Amino acid sequence: EPRGSRGRKADYRAAGLGDCVNCSICVQVCPTGIDIRDGLQYECIGCGACIDACNQVMDKMAYPRGLIRYTSENAMRQSLSPEAARRRLLRPRVLIYSTVWLALVAGLAVSIALRAPLKVDVLRDRGALSREVEGRWIENVYRLQLINTTEAPMQVRVQANGHDLAGISIEYDPTAEALAPASNRLVPVRIRVPIEAAQPGTHKIDIAVTAEQGGHQVADVRQATSFIVPRNL
Repeated sequence: EPRGSRGRKADYRAAGLGDCVNCSICVQVCPTGIDIRDGLQYECIGCGACIDACNQVMDKMAYPRGLIRYTSENAMRQSLSPEAARRRLLRPRVLIYSTVWLALVAGLAVSIALRAPLKVDVLRDRGALSREVEGRWIENVYRLQLINTTEAPMQVRVQANGHDLAGISIEYDPTAEALAPASNRLVPVRIRVPIEAAQPGTHKIDIAVTAEQGGHQVADVRQATSFIVPRNL
């Protein structure tokens, strides 16, 4: 708007002037040295020092506050007052966008709060589906992918349960029981069944992985897989 100096009691509207008295105090208080009267510039850090300085001058001149203010280009084009601009924040579009944004934030918070502290994937060793060991065991080899999703270390223990397999046992490196925070570890395991208890075919088994932190159990994950007994025993 047109700006210029004038007396406090002068009819500046008749002189074609706006509210700005061209005192340049807004430029003097700006820490980056820009002239906000030329519009928003990339050097602006949004500190609001020019707003406070301008409002003090408006008070002295008995003019309404808000010559320099936080607003939108649309509000400036329509010459909306600060109150009218704030009322436009309650438009349906803004409310819908706000609801969607809040739903996304709530979904993220819930997913973080309810995330599983331990994730387990069971992978069969494709190189050897089944083999005879020491003449008395049938052995299948698996690889467990253990993922600690928490920020604290945990102790894990792996067990195997055969629904129709008696004497099932599991072997793995005991050092794998220590799982570092936010880590991913691949653990080879060997599951064995006595030959006399193994009927040829494919048997359903469960691999259970329990995790403890500070002496308290925090996870109990069970994954179903298959145990293969060769038919040429």
